[in-house]
This record gives sequence, C-alpha cells and structure tokens, in this order.
Amino acid sequence: MNILESFDFKNKVILVTGGAGFIGSHLIDKLLQLGAKVRCLDNFSTGKFKNIQDFEFNPNFQLIEGDIRNYDICLEATQGCDWVSHQAALGSVPRSIKDPLTTHAVNITGFLNIIEASRIAEIKNFVYAASSSTYGNSQALPKIESEIGEPLSPYALTKLVNENYASVYKKTYDFNSIGLRYFNVFGPKQDINGAYAAVIPKFVEALLNHKSPTINGDGSFSRDYTFIENVVQANLLALTATSECVLNETYNVACAERTSLIELLNLLKHRLINYDDKVIDLQPNFGPEREGDVPHSLASITKAHNLLAYNPEYSLEKGLDLTVDWYVKNLKS
Repeated sequence: MNILESFDFKNKVILVTGGAGFIGSHLIDKLLQLGAKVRCLDNFSTGKFKNIQDFEFNPNFQLIEGDIRNYDICLEATQGCDWVSHQAALGSVPRSIKDPLTTHAVNITGFLNIIEASRIAEIKNFVYAASSSTYGNSQALPKIESEIGEPLSPYALTKLVNENYASVYKKTYDFNSIGLRYFNVFGPKQDINGAYAAVIPKFVEALLNHKSPTINGDGSFSRDYTFIENVVQANLLALTATSECVLNETYNVACAERTSLIELLNLLKHRLINYDDKVIDLQPNFGPEREGDVPHSLASITKAHNLLAYNPEYSLEKGLDLTVDWYVKNLKS
C-alpha cells in the first residue's frame, strides 16, 4: 500500500457503518492504526461486539448503536465526519430469498438513508460495499465492471439498486461515491455460526469437529476468494481518492483467480492436518445446488489496478494460512 504511506489520516473523522461486522471491524482496526478518528454505527443484528471490543477504550473510537433504517440516526452519525465507509448490509443470497422484505429495507432504504445523510453532512468521500452478485446471470469470465447480467436474487438486486442510487446522486446532487464489488471475502473474525455463514468458516468448523462438510452441488462451482486485507486496502484507496477519473465508479475487489469448492476443501484439509491429522480422511456430503447461485465467478481487477492502484498483497494460499491459524486458536479457546 505504498500509495497510502504518505497520506495523513490523523486529521480525518471517518464513519464506518456496520463497523462491528467482519469487514467493518477489520477496516476500523486499520484506520485506528493509521491514526484516524473512527465512528462505528451498528445495530448488532449480524455484527458482534467482540469484533470491536479491543477498540472500546481507544480515544479515537466512538460507537453509535443504531440502525441505518432510522434516518435520524444516520443524520447523527454522519455529522462532523469527513468520509463515510458504508459496510452495513444484510448479506446472504439464501437469506434474501427467504426474507426479501427485510433485505430490501436494510440494503435499499438503509442505503438511501445513509447516502442522503452523507450528502446533507457534505461528506467528501462516500465508499460503499457493492457485490459480485450484481453480475447475476452473466456467464462471461472474467467479470468486467461494465458488463453485468440480470440479478438472480433479491440480495443481488438490492446491490444493483445501490449502484444506481449512487449514480443518480452524482448526476442530481454532484455527490461523489465509489462502489467496491467484493468477491467472496474471507479471513479471521468471519462468523462461523448461523445458517448463513460463509463457506470457509463452515468447512473449517466441520473439519475440526470431524464432520463431513456439506457442498452445495457437485463441487465444481468456483469463486474468486479474496482475503480481508485486500479488501481493507481497496477501501483505504477508495476513501483517499480525489481524481475525477477515479471517483463515481465501481471496482471489482478480488484476486483474479478462481478456485472450485472441491479445491478449496482440499486446500483447507492440507492446512488443518498440521493441527489434526484426522481431517484428511473426511469426505464431503453433496447437497442440492442453492437457489440463486451462479456456477462460476472470476473477477478482472484491471480497472481497480489502473485507476485505484489496487494491488492485492495476499494470495488465496497466504490468506488461508492466516485464516486457518486464527480459527484453530479461537475455536479451541
């Protein structure tokens, strides 16, 4: 992150919505290390206090417990801030299919509340979490920002609406924003519990408990798995962006490599045998494909590299090493 080394964060006040979540808490951690003053807005519906408890007594950290569906809370949280990093959302394709109303309320109404409050507060840079799900039924690989298909789930649709709102806010109000389309983010602190947990923590938990992991489909579906530190880097680059050619764009945040579910499981097993040699014999159970899933996902990161100077420092293998080590230590504690 050489481009960021000379940037002075110490005079910045930054609001991170969803700051008690997996991605938000990692971003807050880095911003505090850089000397910024950070305000966290979270309603703890999916975020965890344990993710931010290390910041509790940091004088540069402030917690506002509230919901982005409440416009007055959004107005309060944005006042006096320089930048906003909007990470709050209700994730998960299956959850959105089961409960589209709540997904809409959080991801669309909540987004409109926070971007409008940010406009009123004259926020300089507004960065928001977009999603690779926006590519929908497009079968083109790699995924290029300008070429999307039709959404396959309520969740995907909400993320597309976010991008459209951001575009309208630029045209109507000259309000600047940047959208970051995340591809399958993983890393330490990702929730291992719940029906909608991501695949890597689910696989790790099953293996460490000597249970056969469940794979939806035949295991051939592939994803562009992206370590959390790469996502933090992209957010910092977007928050500090000033050039007109960089602002008001969406960028893929990924590693530009794809790995099948079977390959991913084997990578995890070969790391976990260092802690428990019994995992190597565990074979997966194959279940039905999930509704709304796309078979393959692979990002082009050329645009992010050329305009944002995004350069992922962590490969899948390096990220898995750090992630497995964290889960082993924390599941045993």
